[in-house]
Amino acid sequence: MGSRNAGELTRIEDAALTLAAQAGDVAALGLLLERHRAGMRAVAVSVLGPGPDVDDVVQDAALTALRRVGDVRDPEAVGAWLRMIVRNAARSLLRGSVDFRPLDDAQVPATDAGPERWLEHHAMRNWIWEAIEELSPVLRLPLVLRYFSVGVTSYEQIAEACGVPVGTVRSRLSQGRAKLAPALAATADAPHGDVGRRTRASRIEARETLDAAESGHFGKLLTERWSPEAALIQGNVPVGGRSLLVRGMECDLEAGVRQHLAHAVAGRSLVVWEMDITNPDDDPEHCPPAVAWLMSLDGAGRVHRLRLVHPRPVPIPQSLMV
Repeated sequence: MGSRNAGELTRIEDAALTLAAQAGDVAALGLLLERHRAGMRAVAVSVLGPGPDVDDVVQDAALTALRRVGDVRDPEAVGAWLRMIVRNAARSLLRGSVDFRPLDDAQVPATDAGPERWLEHHAMRNWIWEAIEELSPVLRLPLVLRYFSVGVTSYEQIAEACGVPVGTVRSRLSQGRAKLAPALAATADAPHGDVGRRTRASRIEARETLDAAESGHFGKLLTERWSPEAALIQGNVPVGGRSLLVRGMECDLEAGVRQHLAHAVAGRSLVVWEMDITNPDDDPEHCPPAVAWLMSLDGAGRVHRLRLVHPRPVPIPQSLMV
C-alpha cells in the first residue's frame, strides 16, 4: 500500500511539474528532468551499452523535452514520455540517423487546442532562442546546427563547419547544453523576440539574394545589405571578401548551377540558409546536392562572416583566389 501511495504521489508531483513547465517555468522543467534522469539514463544504457553516447542521448532528450513539453497529453505519465524520447534517440543513433528535427518542424498543438496553447508554444520557441543568444558564438553555432538545421547535424558535418575536430564538437555541444539551462533561467522573464517573424523575413531575404544573383545583381545586393568587412571563412580562416563571393556565385551560375532555399533558421546573431542545388544536365556532378550558408551577423544585423558547408568538402578554385 505504501509503495502504491508513493507511486501515486510521484504521478501527482510529475503532473504538477509538467503543467508548470508547460506554462514556461524553467525550474519546474529542471526538477522534472532531475527526477527522471536515472530512468532516462538506464534506458539509454539498455539500448546503447555503457559509453559516451549515453550522456549525449540523455542530454539530447532533455533538449527535446524542453522543445516539446507542451505536447505532453498526460502529465502524470511524463516519465514514460521522457524515457520514450531517450529510447527513440538511442535507436536512431544505432541506425546512424538520429532525428534532430528542426524547431520549425517540431510538433505543434492541434488546431482545436485553443489560442492559449498556440501562444504557449510560440512563447517557448522564442524563449529558447533568447537563451541561445546568451551563449558564446563558439558554443552557439554547434548547438544551432545540431538541433535546428536540417542537413548539418552530424558531429562530422558540424566539425567541418566549425573547422575543429569531432571531439571538440562533442565537447562544445556538452558545454552548450550545460550553459543553456542557466541561460534559460536568466531569460525566462525577459522580453522575447518573435522568432517566427524573423525566420519568415530571413526566408524572403534568401530568395531575394538568389534572385539578385540570377539577375546579375549579387554584388550590388552584398554592397547594400552585407557588412563591408564580410568575409568567406574556411575552417577558422578568412579566405576572401565580397569580391570572392561574387566571383564564386557568377562561376556557378555560368556553369548552369542553381540554388533553391530548402530551410532557414534565423537568430539575432546567426542565420542558416540551407539550399538544394541543381546541376546542369551535361555536368550533374558539378556541385554537391546541397549547401548550407552559415552567416554570423554584426551588431547592425548585417552578414559579417559566411561559412559554406557541403556534404563533402569543396575547395575554392585557385583561379578565384587571385
